[in-house]
Amino acid sequence: MSILIRIKKGMMLFNKETAGRLYFDNAATSFPKPREVVDAVVDYMTVVGGNPGRSGHRRSIEAGERVFLAREAVTGLFGVRSPMRAVFCQNATAALNMAIQGLLVPGDRVVTTAMEHNSTIRPLMDMKHRGIDLTVVPCPGGELDPSLFGDSLRPGTKLAVVNHASNAFGTLAPLGEIGALCRKRGVLLLADCAQSAGTVPIDMGADNIDMLAFSGHKGLYGPTGTGGLVFADGFDHARVRPLCFGGTGSNSDSIEQPDFLPDAYESGTLNAAGICGLAAGIGFIGAQAGGVAGSGLHRKKLALRFIERASSRVPGLATYAPAERHVSGVVSFNIAGMEPSEVAWLLSDRYGIMCRSGLHCAPLAHQTMGTFPRGTVRFSFGAFNTPEEVDRAVDALREIAREGRGR
Repeated sequence: MSILIRIKKGMMLFNKETAGRLYFDNAATSFPKPREVVDAVVDYMTVVGGNPGRSGHRRSIEAGERVFLAREAVTGLFGVRSPMRAVFCQNATAALNMAIQGLLVPGDRVVTTAMEHNSTIRPLMDMKHRGIDLTVVPCPGGELDPSLFGDSLRPGTKLAVVNHASNAFGTLAPLGEIGALCRKRGVLLLADCAQSAGTVPIDMGADNIDMLAFSGHKGLYGPTGTGGLVFADGFDHARVRPLCFGGTGSNSDSIEQPDFLPDAYESGTLNAAGICGLAAGIGFIGAQAGGVAGSGLHRKKLALRFIERASSRVPGLATYAPAERHVSGVVSFNIAGMEPSEVAWLLSDRYGIMCRSGLHCAPLAHQTMGTFPRGTVRFSFGAFNTPEEVDRAVDALREIAREGRGR
């Protein structure tokens, strides 16, 4: 049975089985999740069930083993040798706060970029109010110039924080070059890889990254409520004070917080079910053709297809970053004469196309790109999107744009 969806000029015919399935909001959270991820979560909840590290019975031991395998998957993904250097927490935001607020003290010098997400800039601003010296490096056109960034690394700079892939515009920072500059100047590098983890190959050793914050529920296809902070093999984690204290299942005879990894930063019961799903998500990426690089290439091809076809077929459409930089599959655009929120609502209400509009929690990035305070419409593609879906979205936007021009 079909549904007729009437619009101002003409009408579109949808099938109940396909309406509403065009999901282009993978930068917010990936959907659908792979079957392996769902199965791993259900398996923990129905078969394993124990609290990892809290008891000596077999269910607890099995849960601990599953969490350890997840640590191996995470550190293997980022080129880190020791699995214990993966600290699990709620999301990339919690990981960034852990690193920024745990490391910095008043008087420290910090350098970041104008393409940061609020998960970075807000804790940095909080620390600025407490007395750190903060420099924000401009990124004309959304691109981070390593030379300009290097010039900002004044003597005495303690930390650089860089967003690897912009969640708002899809541009990619040259993390390897930035890491080399930081290492040469004796500056620690914290990389926000919330959007790049799972879509861009990352080696913390080769890229000279000291700390890496990642999200589990985006490009890694894990459940929401998963993420973490990874310390490089050579980084002294003791420089980062814990922000949360409590039970860890270890050193229970002491009222002092453990000082070893990962327990120092993992107080309270872990999201073991979600972590099992995260490990399965990483496994899903590895099983795909080309692994992480192949995942990124798929997204990039979809982004390029959208930009090429929409630019020529949708009246008044404008994109904001070089097409070849959309490695993470994120494309921001606007249609002349229409508000981003209106376009996104029409896409959802009339065509069953799910996307995001607004400032995407990245006001500095939108100021940089000249889209503040209006924002943009954002499409973010994932593993399960297809070229045919991209073409359907272009057709929908063409109708929306023509309707808007006819007002």
